[in-house]
Amino acid sequence: MKAVIMAGGKGTRIASVNSDVPKPMIEIGGKPILQWQIENLKACGLTDIILVIGYKGNIIQDYFKDGSSFGVHISYFVESTPLGTAGALFKIPQLTEDFLLMCGDVVLDVDFNRFIDFHYKNKAWASLMAHPNGHPYDSSLLVTKVLPPQVAGGLPVDTYCVVQWMNKEDERTYYKNRVNAGIEMISPLLLQETMRNFVPRHPENPEKIDLDRDVLKPNIKSGRIYAYDTPEYIKDMGTPDRYFEVERDILNGKVKARNLKNKQKAIFLDRDGTINQYVGFLTKPEQFELIPGVTDAIRQINQSGYLAIVVTNQPVIARGDCTWDDLNLIHRKMETELGKTGAFVDGIYICPHHPDKGYEGERPEYKKRCNCRKPEPGLILRAAQDFNIDLSQSLMIGDSDHDVEAGLQVGLKDCIKVERNVIGALSKALSERI
Repeated sequence: MKAVIMAGGKGTRIASVNSDVPKPMIEIGGKPILQWQIENLKACGLTDIILVIGYKGNIIQDYFKDGSSFGVHISYFVESTPLGTAGALFKIPQLTEDFLLMCGDVVLDVDFNRFIDFHYKNKAWASLMAHPNGHPYDSSLLVTKVLPPQVAGGLPVDTYCVVQWMNKEDERTYYKNRVNAGIEMISPLLLQETMRNFVPRHPENPEKIDLDRDVLKPNIKSGRIYAYDTPEYIKDMGTPDRYFEVERDILNGKVKARNLKNKQKAIFLDRDGTINQYVGFLTKPEQFELIPGVTDAIRQINQSGYLAIVVTNQPVIARGDCTWDDLNLIHRKMETELGKTGAFVDGIYICPHHPDKGYEGERPEYKKRCNCRKPEPGLILRAAQDFNIDLSQSLMIGDSDHDVEAGLQVGLKDCIKVERNVIGALSKALSERI
């Protein structure tokens, strides 16, 4: 499989770090950004690489040559005039099969093979790598299709099929923190379909094509564009502040550790009474209110190298007190409110069941004993499988004995019960253990 790296960026915003080289050649942690990317690709067996170069491209060619010194094969496509973020893709003759596409100014360490498997499993025209970040309010967000419970066999299923692309300037209320990370798997079928309907937006340069606006967004209606969620480290270091932050993360090992090939550490969090004010059966978004100080605590988790994963019993579904649409909206509100102050969760796992019957309006399909309702550990085990989590190095924090018992059953390193609805309870628990 070929990997295409768009390496023609000038890097105007980060020129104060080094204005003498193209942006992908700025050194970070002792190596050019582009070299970090190539080494990541090689580690995943992706050694056939095409570099699209433009501004000061000779510096890139002189450094990497044919790639043999780095254990890969590199060829070049030179843009004599800027072709936008996708124009070159329609001119590179080697792109006859599905290929990986990425920007040369992103610092990352990911398991590309997981991503490739996802792409082929869904027979996608394009798969977009997505992740939560600390500034979703000014990022492009992907909205995916969810199958309703009656179609999905009892629980709603996120199909990961993209149905909407939200630009940062679009009007939003509550949203899932699913940010487009700028790494794609692309099928030639997508390029062919784009050309069938393409209308140039730049009459002075009709070959200039924007990947997002001209290729991906217009083809969402096909149902063949998918979002691939990952908690792995992916960060554009386009500004001096981000540059120094990323450099620290490389040097302290955080970037490499987040690759899903490696065992992850997680902090599992109960929701009601731990993250938000406990109000009994919470059934509407307007009832949801974060406990003061929680955003600081979750941001501390995000910065620590642990994953932040919510595991929550929601018997309101079984009781018929709350619809799945309402529950999803509640969680979108939670992610929106956390994101306003730079915090995010990496996953949300829900048990909708309740064993007791006899409630007016109850939903019989959820009235059963299960292995996911805490104190049973099913939600934790499911997250551990999804994220390759080392449970012996992970923690559980909640406001009930059921939370603690669920963690003890799977051998978590520590299980902490905090006092319900107490300001700073989560921060205090974290400060003593991470």
